[in-house]
Amino acid sequence: MPASAVPISQTTTENVDPRERIEFWEEYNRRELVGLSCTSYSEQGLLARQSNFQLDGVRLAHISGNAHAIERSPQMARSAPKDSVFATLLVKGEAVFLHEHGALAASAGDLVVYDTRRPYLFGFSSSMRQFLLDVPRALFVETCMAGGVPAPMLFGRGSAREGELVVALRSVLDEPAADAPDGTRDAALDLIRLLAAERSGDRPAPAAYQTQLILAQDHIERNLHDPGLTPGRVAAVLGVSARHLGRIFESAGTTPSRHILERRLQRAHGELTGPGAAGRTIADVAYRWGFSSQAHFARAFRARFGRTPSETRAFANPW
Repeated sequence: MPASAVPISQTTTENVDPRERIEFWEEYNRRELVGLSCTSYSEQGLLARQSNFQLDGVRLAHISGNAHAIERSPQMARSAPKDSVFATLLVKGEAVFLHEHGALAASAGDLVVYDTRRPYLFGFSSSMRQFLLDVPRALFVETCMAGGVPAPMLFGRGSAREGELVVALRSVLDEPAADAPDGTRDAALDLIRLLAAERSGDRPAPAAYQTQLILAQDHIERNLHDPGLTPGRVAAVLGVSARHLGRIFESAGTTPSRHILERRLQRAHGELTGPGAAGRTIADVAYRWGFSSQAHFARAFRARFGRTPSETRAFANPW
C-alpha cells in the first residue's frame, strides 16, 4: 500500500487550558487556513483537532470537534482577506451554513462550496468531522467553475449522480497519497468540476465514465510503485470488468496499460532530472516506479523521451 501523506501541520485543543482553547484555535486557523472567530457551545469548551496537507498548491484540512460555530464576519473578511474557494465535505454531524443570501442545512455526506471573500457562519450542533479543500480562486475558476461561486452551493442531494460524485470525492480525500499529491489534487478538482457540470446540465461525456476514470487514475497514481499494478487489478478495485475499464480509458483517448506506463515514465523522468538525481542509480529509479526489469525501463524510457535514463540524468545535471 502507498504511504499516506504526512501533515504539514496539525494541532488539538485537548491539552490546552479550556479557558484558552478558543483563542488558541482562532490563532492556529488564522495562521494555517483562514481568519475566523469561534464560539463553543459545550461545558467542556472547544475540543477540536486539525491536520493540514499540501496538495501541490491546494490545502487539504481534516477537522473534527464537538459542537461549535465558526464565523467569518464582514469585518474579518476585510481585515484578513483570503482569495480562495473552500469546498467543505461534512462526513459526520449536522450543520447550518449562514450567508448573505440565506442559509443552507448540511448533514453528513453533503458538500458546501463557498467563496472566502464573502462573510459566512458555519455552525455545528453536535460532534463533527469534515474535509476542507482550500483552492486558490484563480485555480478554481480555471479548473472547476469558470464563473466562480456567486453564492454558496450545497451538493450531495440533488440527484443520485450528485451523491455518487460526492462519495467519490470523499474516497479521494480520505487518505491523500504521499507520492502523488498532485494526483489527489487533480482528482478532487475534477470531481468538483463534474458536480458543477451536473448542476448546470453540462455533460459532454458519459457521466459514469468520467467518475470512474478519475477514481481509476487516482488509484493508479497511488500505486505506481507496485510492479503488480495491472489493468486487471485496477478494474477489480473499481468493481468493473477489464473490458469496461478499457472503455473508460478509451473515452480519454488511451488504454489502462498505456496510462500506467506513461505515468511511471513521467515520474521516473522527474526523479532523474530533479534535485539529487546524481545520487540515485538507474536501477533504484526503475524499481521505485514499478519497473521489474531495468532493461525494459531503459527501452521504454528511450522510446518515450529520445534519450536513455543515464543520458537524461547527465544532461539535466551536467556538473
